[in-house]
Amino acid sequence: EEHQHQAMATGTPQLCTYTSLLFVLFNSDVYHCQPFSIPFQQPSGCGSDQFFDISRLSCAKCGLNQITSIAGTSCVCQTGFRAVSNNGGPLSCEICPSDTKQGVTKDGFDCIRCPGDLNEDGTCHCPTGSILVERGIDGSLLEEGRCESCIGENPSFTVPDVSGGRCVRCQQSFIDTSLSCACSPTNLASGGLCFSSSNLPTPVASNINFAQLAILVQSLWFTEHLQSSAAACLMFYNLTACQALGNMCVMNMNAISSVSNDACGLFGTVFRTTAALGSVQTISYWRMNLPWLYYGDQPGLASRVLYAEPFPASFSFRGAAQNRKIQLVAAVYNARGDFLKWENIAGGTLQLCPDTSARLNAAYTFGTTYHQSCFLPVSKLLAAFPEPFFYDLYMDFSDANEEKRLWAVPVLNRNLQFNGQFVNQGDNLNNWYLTRRIFLVDTLSGRETALTDQPKVIRVATSIRIGFKLVRNTRKGEIYPPLLTVSYTDVLITDVDTQTVPVFFALEYEMDTSEAQVQTDIALGVLGGLSVLYSLLKTASWKRRVASPLIDLETILKFLLFYAGDLGNVFFAVTFGTGLYWLIFFKGQQFVSVLLPLPEQEERFVTYVGCAFGLKAVQFLHKLINQISIDIFFIDWERPKGKEFKSVEGGGATKRIASPVSIWRTYFVANEWNEIQTIRKINPAFQVIAVLFFLEVVGFSNLALRDPSSRLSRDPGSYTAPWSLILRFGVTTATWLVIGFAQMMFFTVFYERYVKDKIKQFVDLCSMSNISVLLMSNRCFGYYIHGRSVHGHADTNMEEINANFKREAENLCGQRGLLPNTDVQTFQIAISSKLRQQYDRILEPLTRRNGPSRLLDSTADSFEQSAKTYHTMNRFLTSTIDHAHPDMDYIVKDKLLLERVIGMELMEPLDKSIFYNDDSHSFSDVLFYGNEASLLIFDTLFFCVVDLGTQDLVLAAILTFVQQTVFQFIRNASGQKNMAAKSLVDKRFLT
Repeated sequence: EEHQHQAMATGTPQLCTYTSLLFVLFNSDVYHCQPFSIPFQQPSGCGSDQFFDISRLSCAKCGLNQITSIAGTSCVCQTGFRAVSNNGGPLSCEICPSDTKQGVTKDGFDCIRCPGDLNEDGTCHCPTGSILVERGIDGSLLEEGRCESCIGENPSFTVPDVSGGRCVRCQQSFIDTSLSCACSPTNLASGGLCFSSSNLPTPVASNINFAQLAILVQSLWFTEHLQSSAAACLMFYNLTACQALGNMCVMNMNAISSVSNDACGLFGTVFRTTAALGSVQTISYWRMNLPWLYYGDQPGLASRVLYAEPFPASFSFRGAAQNRKIQLVAAVYNARGDFLKWENIAGGTLQLCPDTSARLNAAYTFGTTYHQSCFLPVSKLLAAFPEPFFYDLYMDFSDANEEKRLWAVPVLNRNLQFNGQFVNQGDNLNNWYLTRRIFLVDTLSGRETALTDQPKVIRVATSIRIGFKLVRNTRKGEIYPPLLTVSYTDVLITDVDTQTVPVFFALEYEMDTSEAQVQTDIALGVLGGLSVLYSLLKTASWKRRVASPLIDLETILKFLLFYAGDLGNVFFAVTFGTGLYWLIFFKGQQFVSVLLPLPEQEERFVTYVGCAFGLKAVQFLHKLINQISIDIFFIDWERPKGKEFKSVEGGGATKRIASPVSIWRTYFVANEWNEIQTIRKINPAFQVIAVLFFLEVVGFSNLALRDPSSRLSRDPGSYTAPWSLILRFGVTTATWLVIGFAQMMFFTVFYERYVKDKIKQFVDLCSMSNISVLLMSNRCFGYYIHGRSVHGHADTNMEEINANFKREAENLCGQRGLLPNTDVQTFQIAISSKLRQQYDRILEPLTRRNGPSRLLDSTADSFEQSAKTYHTMNRFLTSTIDHAHPDMDYIVKDKLLLERVIGMELMEPLDKSIFYNDDSHSFSDVLFYGNEASLLIFDTLFFCVVDLGTQDLVLAAILTFVQQTVFQFIRNASGQKNMAAKSLVDKRFLT
């Protein structure tokens, strides 16, 4: 119990304490939401008596007798004050006595009596050539500072150092030239050196010509270093000075002119003057002590440099000797001419655009076309390149003794001027001047007043292309030396925060495609000539089928239409073969023997594809118009079974007349014909989906990339090469055709044999319906489907139909063929002109009814006239087929093999029409079914043209399917309308 009281006694104060804390929390700002924002301030925004506090990220006031430092992030003592303590924290300053002319020591912690006047910063002043001594040898502070003179004569040759606290030996050029540390008036002092009179012109041109902006900039860097570098290089063979002089020539775009006092003019003077020194590494263009900047100073040397001999190493894509790595190294120099290092060219060494290491390194895989582009802010370039770095590029290889050697990479600087002309911007390599050294960004030469100031103009390598060309007819992967092409852009600095610069980097590969182009032209010429002959043959066949002996404008137009289709086939065959050739040989080669044509070389190929598509479109429209304008008539063989009584109009009498024959069988056959007009051997929807599946999902489209890899799947994080239009056409065409042919094989071999053959079923339907079909694709040529029932009647009940089927199955009745004891029901027909004239004569009343209104017979009823014409035509055709008209009779025969091959009838139907036996059901030529090859090629070209234009397979598939659907609708609607008009079937009963 005592413990309970103690617990209660101790718990009561604790409870009060917790309650008080909660009360404070709820009523204080800690509980409520706090703002987490601060004002933005920069060091430059602080006043002269303020500094930027790096802990608070804001301006703070300096202490007593203090001012802000140069950096702005701390405070220093005012002039005349010394620092009492300075540990990086608060600073304490104390004034030096002013009555004894005391100044502040150089370290700022003591005051000392000066031997003379004071400097502006409060330190003691000594005359030129003297140093200030403030402490003894042991470091103790002197009571008064001393000014000690440095001896600039022999033997000391000393001058004050930069800090003014020590005497050091002066530069050797002063001693050699003037025998003292002072450069005499007869000599030339420049860049901290002293020179005697030389062959160099004075003064030098220190201005930079930014030709793209048409402005000259007085470069501070050139003013300070050009003359001294040239003189030191010429007189003292100073290696660093020679490199610096070469760098300034490169910054001046290697300009070649008659001006002798600019950077390149001075370099040329030194180059010629030092000819006695000889060359480096047996290279005549590389003078001893000088950098190698030019491949000679005469035009016409570029072809010899680039194509005189191949690069002494080969490349292969596969196998034990696989070599796909491009090994580039560079000697790197800074603007002062110091050699910095040998650097392997990899990653972003020459690529300004940021990216992952894997993608950047993909540039140096041989055979992979590499393109990289971006926009870089000018502010980033200024921060990343305070001064330029210079690169001499080499390609690494091993000789026969496996010793590492370097091959110099020539440079084509598009900005180089020869006497004011941009000679390197054309394609004629005989005018080119090749160089060696490049830089990426120059922010140094455009500075005018101070090297720490913002430049007025910067120069950026906005386009770098490294090109490789395959040795002609090589089988071992030999190449010529690569060529680096660089283009610089001059950027006038206006607003560094908003300005951007486009940058492009590429590795490209090419080979001599002239032989391939010649072979392509030969193929086009030969096949084009054959297509002319074939088109002439088609035109002659057409002339015979329309029974027109005259060559008129219609004949010429028809020839052109036939020629368009045949020539389109030629272009398609050549382009498809070309695409397959590059696809197979480029992707499948081991040692490099072929390289893909460049994009500009593919333009002719794309033109050929466009021609193929345009010509096939003309052929497709020609066929479509022909199909929707054929003459068609359904011949009804059904005869009345008996007679019936019918009342006579106008009276009560009756008359016995023949029983009417049902028209429903004709309507049924007409509707079935309408349904098969657009059937195809392929399913368009399945075709589009399957092609997309294989190209996009399986990854066949990756075979069209400009790299040697044949892998179908790619790492999403890896570099993706640009498309090759030739490979893309080859892959998409092959995929479309293979899937199309597979569908056709399945349809022909399996579906039609075991499921449904709509063409054959239509012929059977005609026999069951006792309906024959006459199709006239030309005036005197067409097709005949003999549907006359062997049972005599088709308009009967179910029991009789089944009985007829049974009799036919048991061979208890005749065969279905036109001729006795034959099964041939389909024929190609060539009719005589007389038969055609009679056909047209029967239809003439309807033709007049559809003519101008002045020819109309207003008393005639159109429906009765159509019915009358139909019965007249039906009687005429049935009697003609039954040989009832000797003057319009016909014969039945087989076509000769030659006639089948050339598609032309050798015998003209002068007196008698000719019915050619046709077991292949070629009447499908007037349907989509019989033109599957043309439709497949047209769809293929449509898909490929859309894809080549948009680089979008999904869009191409969608538009192709839409195109197929639209033309199918047009064919159905127009074909139905034409059938109703030509067959005299009431269109109201067509579905």
